[in-house]
Order: sequence, then structure tokens, then C-alpha cells
Amino acid sequence: MEQPIITVKDLTKQHQPGQASGVSHVSFDIKRGNVVAIVGESGSGKSTLLKCIYGLFQVDEGEVLFENSRILGPDEQLIPGHKQMKMVTQDFSLNIYAKVYDNIAAMLSNTDITAKHDKTIEIMRHLHIEHLKEKKITQLSGGEQQRVAIARAMVGDTSVLLLDEPFSQVDALLKNQLRADIKRIAAEVGVTVILVSHDPADGLFLADELLILKEGKLIQSGNPAQVYNHPNSVYTAQLLGNAVTLKASDANKLGLAPETGTAVFYPEWVELKNSWNSRRFEVRDVYYKGFYEELLLERNGVMIRAIQLNRGEHKKHDHIQASISQFLSL
Repeated sequence: MEQPIITVKDLTKQHQPGQASGVSHVSFDIKRGNVVAIVGESGSGKSTLLKCIYGLFQVDEGEVLFENSRILGPDEQLIPGHKQMKMVTQDFSLNIYAKVYDNIAAMLSNTDITAKHDKTIEIMRHLHIEHLKEKKITQLSGGEQQRVAIARAMVGDTSVLLLDEPFSQVDALLKNQLRADIKRIAAEVGVTVILVSHDPADGLFLADELLILKEGKLIQSGNPAQVYNHPNSVYTAQLLGNAVTLKASDANKLGLAPETGTAVFYPEWVELKNSWNSRRFEVRDVYYKGFYEELLLERNGVMIRAIQLNRGEHKKHDHIQASISQFLSL
């Protein structure tokens, strides 16, 4: 069995003693070459965990291992961070007075100028920024600066790339392209990627493994499909898929009998068709979502949401038959 590249053992880092302001007793392994997304609501400890992995924070308890060697904290070395990791933060840390090419090439040695040039141009092509090579950083948009920062981090012999909110300054049109580029480059060069995001869609799109944080604790981990379809908490279901949650009394009104206190299901688990177990709902509202619509349905005072792929088929105040094909008891 291959040794994990990163091992986090019972890690605790609190910024304020006595308050939940970091991470607490977190443990997991990261396989070499994987893309791992750390997701959670604001204040859940995502960035703290990332900085502990890199060695920017001195941990209170536990340890982080890189290839079975402990990562030193800032109290134990002159320059914080790990030499085989690169971290891209939200401020990018670029030389704003230099050109794009020079920002990236500066990360490579001058022992072989031809190889330095070729490698710089290659990573720029990977990230679709070769046409920007003569521009200064101040002439770039936030999304373009983001790509330069990622290229700068990946151009050297980087084993682990750490990304803190990598898509926060990228507009919607470019976000999917940048996600796909990171996933492709990680596979091609074999780099391990650990990213923090407040948008769970980033993890679902990119990651080989999700780590779900809540109030500094790791509450679930696994591949995206597994975690999405089998969340172990209401928090995870709502975070990843904006799930519908019904208390037992409301669930019973819809013919559901949750084993525990809450019935949880995603809008796409609601089937809009007439069947033996369907029930009559009123369409209370219709929300346009592009290629589909989301319906707000009501029955006996209970509100649920459903996906309508045939836009315009059902309108506000229509009565339709719907059944909940599956649900979770959480």
C-alpha cells in the first residue's frame, strides 16, 4: 500500500484559548496525486487547517507529516512553510512591478536558461496565460492574477499545491475553465492539490476526496459522490446540495417516516409524476435556474423544493403530483 504524502494526526490549533476558533483533533491521510477539497461554512477552520499543513502555524497538539517526516512550525525554523509545498493565498503575493513571464520564471534557477524558459512557457500554456507574458501584473484582472499565482506555484518542483479560496476572484465564466485546468494539470504533472473553498461546488467538481469541516471538527470525508449521496449530517447535506430538511411531524404529512428526527432529501430526489405513492402539491413559486427551474411545492402546510427540467411545464398555482423517491433519516 502506497504511503500517503500527507498525514494529519490528531491536529489541534486554537487561536483563542477556550474558544472554538481553529481546528480540534483532526486526523486524515492524503494520497499522492490526489485533489483534496476542504469545505465548510465560514469560520469552520478551513484556512487554519491549510496553514497548519503548510507549516505557517505552530500546532497546539498532534502533528502533520510530509512523507512520514514531521512538518516544522514557524517556531522551529527561520522561514515558515515547507520547501516541497507551495501555497497560493487570496492576495497572490505577486511582484506587481514585474511582467507575468518574469513573475513565473523567477521561481526557477538560472543554471539552465533554455530549460527555464521552456518550463515557464509550458506552465503558461497549461493555464492559458501565454498571451499575457509581456503584461505587468497591474494590467491584469483578478482572475488573470489568480492564474499567474497558480502558474508561479506550480512551475518549480512542487509536490503539494495548497490553494486558499482559489476561485474567489474568478468570474463565473472562467471558474469552470480554471477548475478544469487545475484538475488536468494536477493529473499531468502528478502534483497533490489541497484546496480550501467556501463553495462546495468547487470540491464536487474538482476533488478526489472531500473533507467536511464544522466548527473546527472533521465531520465527514470521502469521495464527492459518496459524501453527497450519503451525508452523515444535515449540515453536510445542506452544505453540498442545499437539501430539504423536514422535522418528523412535517415528514409524516408527506408520507415519510424518518427513523430519527429529520428527513433529508435533495430537490432532484423529488419526482414530478403521477404514481401509486405520489401526492398532490401546489406550486407556490417557480425559480429560473437557466437550463432548469426549481419549484417550491406545498402540501398540508409543508414546503419542499423540486427540479423541473422541462421549463414552463408547471407554473405558479398549478397542482401537480409528486413523490419523494428517496430520503435520509438524520
